Amino acid sequence: MKRSTIYIVLCTLSLCTLLSSCGVYRKYKSQTDVPENLYGQNDSVPADSTTIADISWREFFKDPMLRDLIDSALVRNTDLESARLAVEQAQASLTAAKLAYIPSLSLNPQASISTTMGTDGTFSSAAYTYHIPLQLDWNIGIAGSVTVKKRKAQAVLEQAKYAWEATRANLISAVSQYYFKLLMLDRELEILTMTDSLWNVSLETEKALWENGKAYSTAVNQMESSNINVKAQIVDTKRSILATENALCKLLRITPQHIARMSWGDFELPDRFETGVPALLLEKRPDIRVADQQLAEAFYNTASAKAAFYPSFSLQGILGWTNNGGLILDPGAMLLKAAASLMQPIFAQGKLRANLKIAKAKQQDQLNRYVQTVINAGNQVNEALADCQVAKEKDVLYKRQVEVLHLAYTGTHELMNAGKASYLEVLTAQESLLDAQLNEAENLYNGSLSIIALYIALGGSSK
Repeated sequence: MKRSTIYIVLCTLSLCTLLSSCGVYRKYKSQTDVPENLYGQNDSVPADSTTIADISWREFFKDPMLRDLIDSALVRNTDLESARLAVEQAQASLTAAKLAYIPSLSLNPQASISTTMGTDGTFSSAAYTYHIPLQLDWNIGIAGSVTVKKRKAQAVLEQAKYAWEATRANLISAVSQYYFKLLMLDRELEILTMTDSLWNVSLETEKALWENGKAYSTAVNQMESSNINVKAQIVDTKRSILATENALCKLLRITPQHIARMSWGDFELPDRFETGVPALLLEKRPDIRVADQQLAEAFYNTASAKAAFYPSFSLQGILGWTNNGGLILDPGAMLLKAAASLMQPIFAQGKLRANLKIAKAKQQDQLNRYVQTVINAGNQVNEALADCQVAKEKDVLYKRQVEVLHLAYTGTHELMNAGKASYLEVLTAQESLLDAQLNEAENLYNGSLSIIALYIALGGSSK
């Protein structure tokens, strides 16, 4: 290679390096701004406050049976496994993007044998020819285009990781919700079974009064109808339990079976909830981090569209051996060839400018989506806090209502036995007590869902 050619190549490489350092393509900076009053009226928290999301899910959920189910789901669930495989694919793409910095090498050995036929009809001796080249191709990214592709691949990998975390959080939430629903249905079944037993006694008492001429047959029929309604609710509740168990089994990727669980017990709603600083959502919530990395990907797509306006530079070289005949084992002559090329786009039918405009528009759209994701997160926290507070207030009311109606039912039943109260009064007291007990159980269930929703909304379950 002539010295002047070497100088040209070196100058071209120096120019590439210079352009790469000009800062044409800056590194993406993650979003850190949080809208004011992100939690709404619940946004007044001290700067050093903690959050329930700092608690690992194993500490957040006290029930050992629920923890076992979550552990099983994290191992078995198909969606979570798919998210994990997506991380592996993104990691492989990033590795390939990093290797773009080095040239590619390929070996393409060739060999041939040829003979010629003379006029006398005989063949000449065989001539062996071989060509053993080692070829190098190196596309050097100008202004950091290769770096842009690597950073884009890194952003895609981060998206996959955070998407896995989001899938994991949703899975933990779904398993716990189904579990608490089973506990509520068990409690409702217990209430209905106990009510059925009590109403059977009331019905027998009313039948005895009717047989002694102290009550009408319509009273017996009405009370029996209400008792049948309770029995029908028992059947429906058992079916709901089976359906919930089956839904939970699908999450666990197991065949339909009974789900072992604790009893409802003395479940109490906490008095207060730690929400922490709104800015912590940007670090803890995987969906926000996914949106941030999607914005990073759009940022680097815009950078790639800009790169298309700059020239592309490539180096090619061939090193090997060749011969012009003789034995194929003959080392032959050494083959050396080098070439450099520079291509500057001048006119591409407007495609380059169009691609840049499209990339910028998509980047702005992704920024809007990121802001909306943050706002949605704050809204979820606000809604969960409100639901928790409502459930807590209603819990106090329902407990008192059950207590009062239980006294009313007991007193009315005693009056009916003494002939001082009608069956309608007893029936009304029984139905009111049943409704209050079911409402209390359902409110506790709704409260548990609200606490889970708040935990997930604040970015919990990541530990």
